[in-house]
Amino acid sequence: MTVRCKAAVLRAIGAPRPWAQSKPLSIEEIELAPPRSVEVLVRIGGAGLCHSDLSVINGDRARPVPIALGHEGAGEVVEVGSAIDDIRPGDHVVFQFSAACGRCRRCVEGRPQVCERARIAKADSGLMAGGSRITSINGERIGHHSGISCMSEYVVVDRGSVVVIDKSMPLEKAALFGCAVMTGVGAVVNTARIRAGDTVAVVGLGGVGLNGVLGARLAGAQTIVAIDREPAKLKIAMEVGATHAIDARDSRCIEQVRDLTSGGVDYAFELGGAIEAMKIAYGVVQYGGTVVVAGLPPLAATFDLNQCDLVGQEKTIRGSYMGSCAPVRDIPRFIRLYQEGRLPIDRLIDGYIGFDALNEGFDKLQDVKVVRQILAPQAA
Repeated sequence: MTVRCKAAVLRAIGAPRPWAQSKPLSIEEIELAPPRSVEVLVRIGGAGLCHSDLSVINGDRARPVPIALGHEGAGEVVEVGSAIDDIRPGDHVVFQFSAACGRCRRCVEGRPQVCERARIAKADSGLMAGGSRITSINGERIGHHSGISCMSEYVVVDRGSVVVIDKSMPLEKAALFGCAVMTGVGAVVNTARIRAGDTVAVVGLGGVGLNGVLGARLAGAQTIVAIDREPAKLKIAMEVGATHAIDARDSRCIEQVRDLTSGGVDYAFELGGAIEAMKIAYGVVQYGGTVVVAGLPPLAATFDLNQCDLVGQEKTIRGSYMGSCAPVRDIPRFIRLYQEGRLPIDRLIDGYIGFDALNEGFDKLQDVKVVRQILAPQAA
């Protein structure tokens, strides 16, 4: 069925601050075309305000506009396409921000998070069957953000963009598992595969970084050093499992970590999306250690390293996209861990907002005043 609903649409990139006044996100009535045979219509229960959304608004990782924002979310299935027989209306789902086709080279080798067909569709701000399902009321095409656009009351997405979850999990909290939890916890337990007793540093303590701390604790790391510029985030990190907290602004930051860990950590995780954070992560890893990078800096940002140091110390640098997760396996697994009290993500949620507070919410995120705010579109 065709649906009319409200959505947050970005029409201009790089609007002046504060965004609460310039309002780069306009709350518009949009029209959603019916789902095609391999797509689903979902009623949104919650959508997280993430740095990846922020980077589109401020131009760090610009996308063609107009585009309906939102990639971290959860909701209830309303309608399924004619070719889908494993999802039903009423099912609760979490979105994954890289749909998997199940047939390309990357999918068949067990790496659905880097599906080749999904990458092509996202570059066009569309879905894998081609084009966008979102238009303005006057018929103007509006792009999908990461194939999802869940800062809306309803969305149409690819079948491969959703993972069915336990209905007892509140949707507004389940939203975090589609990005922050999957990326942060996944980087630790999937990409790095850390073992009990390993030493770990997490650099950058946003939603993803704090989930990295949770993941390191879950995996049994002996030492977990949290590194950030914000005292409030260092405090949260200590509350959720870090063993040490170090101010990234301290000129002796790297030296402190190396002294603390007898020469450096086994694994350093750059989860802040900043080159300075990457420099710290590379500097605190020991001989033979590994740097795992999941943060996304501006597209033009580069990191210089000394090749002799890389070779002579046999360090490893690994990228981690979506926490190297197989979402159908990992999202339900991480939710079960939350339900068992082993992934306390509630401490990372700052509050729930409506559409009217969305631009101000991104001001707070840009100013590093919050970890995760959740848009509750049905309550707005």
